[in-house]
Formats: sequence, structure tokens, C-alpha cells
Amino acid sequence: MSRNPEDNNNNNTLSSTNKNLPPIVNLVDCSLRLCVIPLSLATIWLTITNQQDNTVYGKLDFGNLTGLKYMVFVSVVCAAYALVGAVYQWIRYIMTKAWFFFVTDQVMAYLMITSMAAVMEITYLAYNGDREVTWSEACSSYGKFCSKMKVALALHAIALACFIILAVISAYRVFSLFELPSSIKEVEEEERT
Repeated sequence: MSRNPEDNNNNNTLSSTNKNLPPIVNLVDCSLRLCVIPLSLATIWLTITNQQDNTVYGKLDFGNLTGLKYMVFVSVVCAAYALVGAVYQWIRYIMTKAWFFFVTDQVMAYLMITSMAAVMEITYLAYNGDREVTWSEACSSYGKFCSKMKVALALHAIALACFIILAVISAYRVFSLFELPSSIKEVEEEERT
């Protein structure tokens, strides 16, 4: 018989789930959330301060590229969420639903994937151009800008890896609230008695 996560006996609380998990899982969870904060802040700083002036083509900064603005927005949201999640690891009475972190960790991971995809496309076009539509590559003219953009993208990728692991941990927490499914034979034996 499986446990109902909506029972009033607190089976669906994160604190009761944390008691059943090895302590290393909680340590890894909190550590990853704390790692995301400086990674996201570094991504934001590198992106916002990224600018280069070229005498032939003019000035290029992050405000000229919507994908970079989106990455900054997502990094701000992820850093704030990671801070709240890390604080919660130590103050457990704010939110007791394991599914809350399951859903929000998934959303953060997906947001980071979309922003990373946008910046990867910009980076690819900046380095290679698109000859079919006569776009030339820009990194020969804006090398410093492209280098900083690659570093920001790498930091964003590391933060994304942290959120993917966090999503797996939060999924483990939610699904550990339920018992494993019984085999058909066990179900038949229960029905006979």
C-alpha cells in the first residue's frame, strides 16, 4: 500500500523527508545552492560589464543583444532563488512542501537551459557568422567582447549543471515520499486476504 502524500501526518513535508535521507544529500543540496550564487553573480558581472569599442564598426555592449539581457535576467532570478533555497536548508519552517522545491528546481533548470541556448547561438554566430544570409563573423573585430561572452557562458553552464543536480535531488526527495510499487503477485496475495 502506498502512502498518500496529502495525508495529515506530514508525510509530504520536506523536513520529514530530510530525516529519511542520508545527511550527505542535504549537504550536497545546500552546497550546490551556495555555489550557484557566485557563479550567477559572476555571469551577471561579466555580461553587464562586457563592452568593446571598434573604430570601424562602433561600440558593442550586452544591451545590443537580447539573448545576453535574457541570460542576465535568468541569472538574477537563479541567484535569488538559490539564496532563498540555501537559507531554507537551515530554516525549515518557511516552506514544508517537498514538491515546491521539486517544481521550482525544474523551472530554474529549464530557464537556464533556454538562456544558455540563446547565448550559445549568439556566440556561434559571432565566431562563425552565417554566410547564407551574408552575416560575417564578428569576433575578429570584437575579440575581447567574444572572449568575455564565452567565459560568462561557461560560468552559466556550471551553474546549470548545479541546478540539474539539484533537480535530481529534489525529485528524489519527492518520490521518496512514496513506497515502491508492489509486484503483481503481491497485489494478488493482498486481494485474496
